[in-house]
Amino acid sequence: MIRLPALLVLGLLAACSSPKPAADNSAQAQAVTAALPVVISTAKGGHRFDVEVAATPQEQEKGLMFRKELAADGGMLFPMDPPRTASFWMKDTLIPLDMLFIHTDGTIAFLKSNAEPYSRIPVSAGIPVAAVLELRGGRAAELGIAEGDRVNWGGCAVPGGKVTTDRNFCPAAPR
Repeated sequence: MIRLPALLVLGLLAACSSPKPAADNSAQAQAVTAALPVVISTAKGGHRFDVEVAATPQEQEKGLMFRKELAADGGMLFPMDPPRTASFWMKDTLIPLDMLFIHTDGTIAFLKSNAEPYSRIPVSAGIPVAAVLELRGGRAAELGIAEGDRVNWGGCAVPGGKVTTDRNFCPAAPR
């Protein structure tokens, strides 16, 4: 009989307690930013990607780890400001990636195709770069993207377009 009063007290406490406030997702919503347009100009023409930007050291450390898929025209840009020799590995990356190491003049310095998932072998251009762009594995070959092709992003990638960003990469075209 002593159990019944204890259950009643617990029931009353549960009924009288206030519900947990709804999670504030505003910070999370602010963290999700619009995709940055990136255009790669090849011998076959230009191709646009809409990519995420890994701007902070924490975002760059995580990159595309644990992703199970990547859109055909998606990817992630890792800006290097100031330019530096970047080295990437695939330790916790589940899908193959193409890694494009971009010179400060906007040309692709080095392209690692289909980097192997889970690999701990570092991938680097061995020279300072302005950024690294990661695309779905095999996408560069599908589109004929090669070393020496040109890359622009932000407002420079879509001249006349409505792109609101402070992340613009507009290297001068070669003469």
